[in-house]
Amino acid sequence: MPHYALIDENNIVVRVINSLIDENDTSNLADEFSSWEEFYGDFLGGTCKRTSSNTFENKHLALNEAGDDYVLSDTQEKAFRGNFAGVGYTYNETEDIFLPPKPYDSWVLDTDNAKWKAPVDLPDDNNFYEWNEETTSWDLVE
Repeated sequence: MPHYALIDENNIVVRVINSLIDENDTSNLADEFSSWEEFYGDFLGGTCKRTSSNTFENKHLALNEAGDDYVLSDTQEKAFRGNFAGVGYTYNETEDIFLPPKPYDSWVLDTDNAKWKAPVDLPDDNNFYEWNEETTSWDLVE
């Protein structure tokens, strides 16, 4: 069933609800509303946007055959609004995606993957690193 994110005037998610109503079934929707987003927004007193619990970093996930892990689904066109919204996330109206809080001021938005990205790529050498905001670089963890 669908989930809806209530966002405040700054586009910050303040609440996420689970609906028991199929978002495509508008047969029970009151005439004054054109969508369930509009209905829930009115009911909760704000702006509401549907969000998908199966979307992470602009990829649609599904349970594997064993049902014990998530894998990329065969239907990537189902990826919806970048990420499953969480309280504290931001709704980016321009890109129509939900984003987690920005981890560091220097990080930039990667709209293709709906995530924040360091301005310098993480070294690919099997070592552990942590981000150093002061130097805007990765420091080797020893």
